This record gives sequence, structure tokens and C-alpha cells, in this order.
Amino acid sequence: MPFEVFDKRMTPLAKAPSVTIQKRGVISLNKAAHDLVGNAETVELLYDRDRQVIALRATDDSSPHAYAVRNGSRRGPGQAIVSATAFTAHYGIDTTATRRWKPFVEDGMLCVDLTTEGTIITGNRIKTTAPADAVEPAEASTDDEVSPEVITDEGPNHN
Repeated sequence: MPFEVFDKRMTPLAKAPSVTIQKRGVISLNKAAHDLVGNAETVELLYDRDRQVIALRATDDSSPHAYAVRNGSRRGPGQAIVSATAFTAHYGIDTTATRRWKPFVEDGMLCVDLTTEGTIITGNRIKTTAPADAVEPAEASTDDEVSPEVITDEGPNHN
């Protein structure tokens, strides 16, 4: 097997907050992004149609619009997962490719500006023919982690 060049983009950027919208509408937050919403166990999903900005707002599970934030790893705090398939479908948010954005905080909400393209993410098990500068590999995963790609939208208050 020939040598391959190490691509530093394969190393997770744990300190920089990131929000990923996966192909099936699942929203995942890295630990830094989850910290920005106070490590909320439930969130409300909001959308500003004019600005094309999504927001996650911490709420308690008694809210009729609360979505559970699940831990994406069995090993402890790490990636947080929100099943948002119905949300992305309702607002016509593009989920044809998995994309990652750098979020910002506005009025205590974690926001993503969808007018920016976001970085296309490919799975670490999938071969791609896209140019190297256009595609960012997915964060490395282990068998201990839950694959967010298989999580379906279960609606509000479901774990």
C-alpha cells in the first residue's frame, strides 16, 4: 500500500464550536457548540425565514415544542444529537449533503446562517471524487459511538 498524506482536517476541532446538519436532517453539535446553549437536555428549534438562520434555544422538557438533545457517544460528553428531520423538511432546508457550519450566539440561542454554504462533510468510510479542498472528512468515530446517520426524527420529547 502506498503512503498517504495526513490531512489535518481529519482531526476533530474540539475547541471550535460546530453545528452539522446531516443528510437525514439530524442536527449534531460538538461539545463546544453544546456548551454555548448551556449543555441543554432539550431545545426548541427556530427558523428565521427572512435571514435563513436556524436557531436552537434551550428549554425545559415541559415545553410542547421541546426536542431531546441526545448524547452521541456512550463514552461521556461529546457530540450532541437533535432529531430534526421534520424541521428541515418543513422549512425546505437542504439536506442533500452533510454540511458543517461555525455557529454564532444571538439572544442566548445557538444560530447557524444557512446563506453561507457550510463545509461539505463526507463519512470516513466513504470514498469521494470531490476535490480535496472542497470536502472535509467527518470526525473520526469509534464503535463506541452512536452513528447519527441512523437516527430518525422521533418528534418532540422523545429520547
